[in-house]
This record gives sequence, C-alpha cells and structure tokens, in this order.
Amino acid sequence: MRTYESVIIVKPQLSDSEVGQFVNKVKDLIAKNGGEVTSEEKLGRRKFTHEINHVRDGFYLYLKFKAEAAFVKTLENMLKLDTNVLRAMTMIALEIKAKPAPVK
Repeated sequence: MRTYESVIIVKPQLSDSEVGQFVNKVKDLIAKNGGEVTSEEKLGRRKFTHEINHVRDGFYLYLKFKAEAAFVKTLENMLKLDTNVLRAMTMIALEIKAKPAPVK
C-alpha cells in the first residue's frame, strides 16, 4: 500500500454537517476498499482566482490515506460524479527524509 494525499474542493453552500457527512462518506469508501485514513483536515472556505462553474469560492478538504493503487482511480471516479465536488486531486505523498546537519 502507498500513501496518498487528496485535496477536495466542495461547494460553499454546504453546511458544516453536510461537509462532515461528505468526509465520512469518503473515509468509509477508503476503509471498505482496504485503505486507512491517516489524517484529515478541513482547511475552510477560500476564494478562487477564477470561477469554477460560476462559483467564486469553495470549502477545501485535505485527506492523507494509505490504499492500493487501483483504488485511487475508483476514488477519483466517485469524486467526479459527486455533484457537491467542484474539484479534486489525488497524488502520491512523498515522504522527505531529513538529512543530518553537517558537523563543523
């Protein structure tokens, strides 16, 4: 299993409870397919520089999860079909290993 990061922008008209239900739906989908959510963050409402479908702002969500590579396509398809999602992007999370400081 690999670690992935997803940033999802949902419609700003959704209430806090609807956003919570959406996050739970995505987390359940990940868990049902053998994955595991390691962290989640609600980044809040932000303005866009350009309109997306005549909408000027959106609610940003960040999820970090472990899953099989084949599942990512399933997740992206589900997010594309959901009418509450304006944009979504999933990518492989890079784990940066810190180099030790040089000894002087």
